[in-house]
Amino acid sequence: MSDISDWFNRLPFFTRWWLSLTVGLSLIGKIGLINPYRLMLFYEPFIKQFQIWRPITAVFYYPTGFHFLFNCYFLYNYSLRLETGVFDGRPADYFFMLLFNWVCSVIVGLLADIPVLMDPMVLSVLYVWCQLNKDVIVNFWFGTQFKAMYLPWALFLFNFIISGGVFFELIGILIGHLYFFLMFKYPQEMGGPTLLVTPQFLYRWFPNQRGGVHGFGQPPATRRPAPGAGGGGGGGRHNWGRGYVLGDN
Repeated sequence: MSDISDWFNRLPFFTRWWLSLTVGLSLIGKIGLINPYRLMLFYEPFIKQFQIWRPITAVFYYPTGFHFLFNCYFLYNYSLRLETGVFDGRPADYFFMLLFNWVCSVIVGLLADIPVLMDPMVLSVLYVWCQLNKDVIVNFWFGTQFKAMYLPWALFLFNFIISGGVFFELIGILIGHLYFFLMFKYPQEMGGPTLLVTPQFLYRWFPNQRGGVHGFGQPPATRRPAPGAGGGGGGGRHNWGRGYVLGDN
């Protein structure tokens, strides 16, 4: 138990809370302490009955089962890699990415009648990591290897073969791409203006531990000058065991 407690306490702040609330709220819904319907996102009760908690609980609640465990692992793995990699020392910037992806997920969820938002949120985070580490070689099923930039599409195809439903995965990929394009690719690679900026009040809530903003794909590059800039994105090879991405940076 002490080992589990030590592992849990070593998790970065947002990954720890995201994973904890997901597991906790999903189990609460599973055992019936709260009606799962009240945790999901639906237009009528949210807009007309002012049940304003639904966009939040819809991110954390998910029906338990194999796909739930699958999502929890990817949540843990890629949120951890982003928060301790390219966003290391910049909790406000990481939180802003989660907020941006969450707002986009809520909007699409209301328009497309998606009651739970875990799938698009997890896929959006995975997509951002894969683009920031696009040349990293990952191992997939049956010993296949490819660059990380193709991993979201490999999962897209995998889910299509297994379940026949890929709409949620596609939404997550599109949301992740929108954030990645506006925050990284357009201002850094295409020379355009910065269209997404972390609000200053988030820096007051979650002050930087060290300066600097990293680039993507290749070795980190500074987007705006800051003293003491440091850190770097994920690198190296990553192993997959039993069909799931394992390995370390």
